[in-house]
Amino acid sequence: MSTQLEALPYRHVLTLPTEPSAVRMARETAELALTEWGIGLRHPAVGPALLVLSELVTNSVRHAAVRSPQLTVVYAAGRDCFAFAVHDRHPYRPPLHGAVTATGTSGTTGAGLRTVMELVLGLGGTAVVRADADGGGKSIWITLPL
Repeated sequence: MSTQLEALPYRHVLTLPTEPSAVRMARETAELALTEWGIGLRHPAVGPALLVLSELVTNSVRHAAVRSPQLTVVYAAGRDCFAFAVHDRHPYRPPLHGAVTATGTSGTTGAGLRTVMELVLGLGGTAVVRADADGGGKSIWITLPL
């Protein structure tokens, strides 16, 4: 997928407290944004994208809340691409691509990230973990073709 994230014409940023209600709010905001941008909620990539988004926000709530009282979700889209990032201020960067080959949940990556990666790769998308410049947080960017 050759789409540059900076070139995507639609963008929305949402900052939420790192608490369980953030999962629902992030998902509902994604649905509203996609509809506003003319991307039908019945598009085959939307259901998996919402599941991936929910899992990433859930991970921030479960694992980063102690160090990150807020999380930020960035949504972006274009004619042929939907991208989103979940950002928190916890420094741990999970090994996303190792998640696909992990065989148990006792390692550093759990079943949720395996599911995320299987969905993303199955749709021909990409997943990248980007550290903050100061190393004190990270964003997990997901890009999916539409």
